[in-house]
Amino acid sequence: MKLFLAAAKDSKEARAARTARRRLPAARTLLAGLAAAVSVSGLIAPVAHAAPPGGDAWVVSVGDSYISGEAGRWAGNSSDPAQADALGDAAYLDAGQSERTGGCHRSSSAEISIGQAQALNLACSGAKTATSWNSSGEFKPGLDFYNDAAGNTGQALELQRFASSHRVRMVVVSIGGNDLGFAGIIATCVSKFMTSPWWAPSYCKDSTTVATNFSAANRAAVAARIGTSLANVAKAMGNAGYAPGEYSLVVQNYVSPLPRSSRIAYSESGFSRQSTYGCGFWNADLDWAAGTAVPAINSTISAGIAASGVTGVRTLNVSALFSGHELCADTTKKLNNTALADWRSAGAADLSEWINEIRTASTAFSDYYIQESLHPNYWGQLALRNCLRQAYNGGDVRSGSCTAGTGLTSGGEPAVTLS
Repeated sequence: MKLFLAAAKDSKEARAARTARRRLPAARTLLAGLAAAVSVSGLIAPVAHAAPPGGDAWVVSVGDSYISGEAGRWAGNSSDPAQADALGDAAYLDAGQSERTGGCHRSSSAEISIGQAQALNLACSGAKTATSWNSSGEFKPGLDFYNDAAGNTGQALELQRFASSHRVRMVVVSIGGNDLGFAGIIATCVSKFMTSPWWAPSYCKDSTTVATNFSAANRAAVAARIGTSLANVAKAMGNAGYAPGEYSLVVQNYVSPLPRSSRIAYSESGFSRQSTYGCGFWNADLDWAAGTAVPAINSTISAGIAASGVTGVRTLNVSALFSGHELCADTTKKLNNTALADWRSAGAADLSEWINEIRTASTAFSDYYIQESLHPNYWGQLALRNCLRQAYNGGDVRSGSCTAGTGLTSGGEPAVTLS
C-alpha cells in the first residue's frame, strides 16, 4: 500500500530527493500512522510601537494547508494533467525560483490575494498550532514565536515583524486540522478501503487511532491549543503596536471535501473508486467524514476561539461552500470525461471538482505532490478568495457563511454569496 508523503520541490536539483521520499517504503510507513511531530516554541520579547504604521493596507494569512494554497496548481481533476494545469511548475515558488519555506506550498492562487488590499501569505502546508518538523524533516512553522539559530521562525513572530512595518488591516487564520490528525485520518480511510473486501469492509471510523483523535479529551486539548495560537496572533499584533480595534482577526473553518454516500458518483465495489477516481473511502466512512468528522473539527475550532480570550474575532464559515463540487460528487466530472478541451473551457468550473483527488506513491514520477491530496484546488482556492473578499468588505470586515452559485465572476472566480 501507498499513501501520503509530503514532498518539496524547491528546485530541479531537489527533484531526486522528492522522488526518493515518495517511494513505497516511506509510504507504507505512513500508512501505519503519522509519526509524532516535535513541537517547540519560544518566547520573543515584545517590540514596542506607539501606533501601527501607516501606508497601504495589507491582509495576511496564517495557518495551514487549507489557506496556504496547497493544490492550487490544478483546476479540477483529469487523467491528463495538462487539461487541469492552471499554474504550471512555478505554482508554489513564492520566492522567485524557490519557496521561502520548503514544502509550505503557498500558491499564487491562494485565497488571501483578494485584490482590495496587498496580501502576504505566511501559512504553511502541514502546520500545526505549534512549530514542528514533519516526518520528512521539513520545518513547519506554527502560530507561535519560535526562533532558532538556523533562522527558522514561527508564524506569529513573522506576523509581528511584518506588521511592525506594514499597515495590516486583517489577519485570516485556518488552523487545527493537523492537530486533529487530518492526514493520518485520510491515510487510514484509504488504507482500509484498499485492503479490506467489499463483503467485509474495515472502516476507518472504527479505527482506534481515529477514535482517539476525535475523543472529547483530545478535542478539548486541541481547542486549548487553538486558543493559544489565536492568542499568539493577537499578541503579535499587540507587540507590533496595534490596539484590538485597529485590525480584524478572522478565523476560518474547513470545507467538507467529500460527499455523502448517497451523492458519490462511483461504486464502492472494486478498486476504481481510488485507483481511477482518487476517492477511496467506503460509503460508511464517507458518511462519517461528512456527517461527523468535519463538523467535529469545525466545532473544535469554535471552542478554540472561545478558549483564546480574544475579543471581536470574526468567523468565516466555509463548511458548505464546496457543496456540489466535492471530490467524486455525482454533480461533477473529471475533465477527461467531458467534451471540454481543458480547464479554460466555458463551463469547466461548474463541472469540475474543487478538491484535488487523493494521490498515492504512484505520483513519484509525475508533477503531482501527494500532499496536494484532498485540498482545495485552483477553483476551490478562487471560490474561497471570493468569499474572503466579501468578508473583508473594503476594510469593514464582517463574519458570515459562504455558499457557491453557478458561473464565474468577471474576475474569473466561481460565483459565491456571503450571508
